Amino acid sequence: MAKLIDKYFATHLSLPYEDAVRLHKEYYQNYGLAIEGLVRHHQIDPLEYNAKVDDALPLDDIIKPREDLKKLLRDIDTSKVRLWLFTNAYVNHAKRVVKLLEIEDFFEGVTYCDYAAPRLMCKPHEEAYEKAMREAGVERREDCYFVDDSYQNCKKAQEIGWNVAHLVEEGAKSPRTQACKFQISHLDELRTCFPEVFKKPETS
Repeated sequence: MAKLIDKYFATHLSLPYEDAVRLHKEYYQNYGLAIEGLVRHHQIDPLEYNAKVDDALPLDDIIKPREDLKKLLRDIDTSKVRLWLFTNAYVNHAKRVVKLLEIEDFFEGVTYCDYAAPRLMCKPHEEAYEKAMREAGVERREDCYFVDDSYQNCKKAQEIGWNVAHLVEEGAKSPRTQACKFQISHLDELRTCFPEVFKKPETS
């Protein structure tokens, strides 16, 4: 995805490749999403960007169903919490990913960055988290459980009072300071971070 975004910057802004990479990084750090910088400063068409970047990814070759992920989701007690997707991607990409993982039926809905809207709303801006709460039907911030692989997204979620776990996968560089209370390297560690949302083990 990074390569496709860099190519888009270079082509559509007529930039040398090194400058495209630098600007991509700058917009991502400043806005949480490269496309927001493109829309804000260069008036690009977000849906065209989506077609050239997210929709162009060869996900069928990359993403495969995982039984451990399905088991994790099955073990969450949905009488206590609603499973909800919250992504900075456009809805097409979100649905494509969960379909390839064969986990779409676990989730009740999705809050996504609407590339067709007049103004983009994405993490880590607080209004995006508020939008997710409205759409998921949650009133209290302390009732929200959130896992993300973005440092900034997790930091903001913690600041506003959500229960947060930052996913730093094996091989990824660990931050100097944690973004939030919990930092995990595998999603299965959520069982330890948030035991209250999982089904109790059956006792014989």
